[in-house]
Amino acid sequence: MATYGFHSSHEQIHPAELLKAVTRAEQAGFGAAMSSDHFSPWSERQGQSGFAWSWLGAALQATNLPFGVVNAPGQRYHPAIIAQAIGTLGAMYPGRFWAALGTGEASNEHITGDRWPRKELRKRRLRECVDVIRAMLAGEEVSHDGLVTVDRARLWTRPDTPPKLVGAAVSADTARWCAEWADGLITVGGPVERLREVIGAYRDAGGKGKVALQVHLSWAESDDEAMAIAHDQWRSNVFSPPVSWDLETAELFDVVSADVSPEKVAETVNVSSDLGWHAARISEYADLGFEEIYLHHVGQEQAAYIDAFGAKVLPQLS
Repeated sequence: MATYGFHSSHEQIHPAELLKAVTRAEQAGFGAAMSSDHFSPWSERQGQSGFAWSWLGAALQATNLPFGVVNAPGQRYHPAIIAQAIGTLGAMYPGRFWAALGTGEASNEHITGDRWPRKELRKRRLRECVDVIRAMLAGEEVSHDGLVTVDRARLWTRPDTPPKLVGAAVSADTARWCAEWADGLITVGGPVERLREVIGAYRDAGGKGKVALQVHLSWAESDDEAMAIAHDQWRSNVFSPPVSWDLETAELFDVVSADVSPEKVAETVNVSSDLGWHAARISEYADLGFEEIYLHHVGQEQAAYIDAFGAKVLPQLS
């Protein structure tokens, strides 16, 4: 049976409120959690972007949930620093932490002032970072000269068992590439056929470990309210790559999404007031083979959603 988790969206919710939300989610019956890791929100309307790594220590202490984070090493983060962060959380909370590694978005990485590389260079840079992080978690002293530079880096605090390094992929091609190095795969919701292709590409290429899915949804007491929430909060997130990779600021996302319709948002977000409808959609994802499914209500107010899904949706899924 799949595990159903709570997605912690730092772009939308103040970290203190997000901590309350994830503890409430555990009490409501969610079995895991994951966290975004952004420097900038997708829209000025979202209005937050707390530092995920500070928050993760608090969230792991406040709950008993297994936790993951989606991170992009290589530009904003040096891979040795990410290795240290992963190693410390893994040592403090054995068996409860994993990190998904991806190539990132310019909206978070442009702050360094460095050039934003084209996609193939970002993939090469990520692979170098993965090798550095994995070697350091294994206890090796690492020096590396390439798209990233590392000089005699060694972790002095490490977990007995290194946390899993999961690949983050949207396309089948990237999923196939992740199979070369990842301990698992995570992707985001979309048409069932695309999700089937992503899972198939990863498994056919020899990908090991669990496959996970992040699902964007909007629930409220009425369909109109659920749609209004989704349109307000998530219309800047409906664009396919390379737009979502290459735009640099929340202001730019707001400009290009100004004329996005509610119907377009509903192609990306599962929108309904019907809890049974949501349960059916989530069950379809489990039937595809996803072993962990992280539910992200795109509204900024989380309490009513958590309580409703804990009472009415999670029991149907189990």
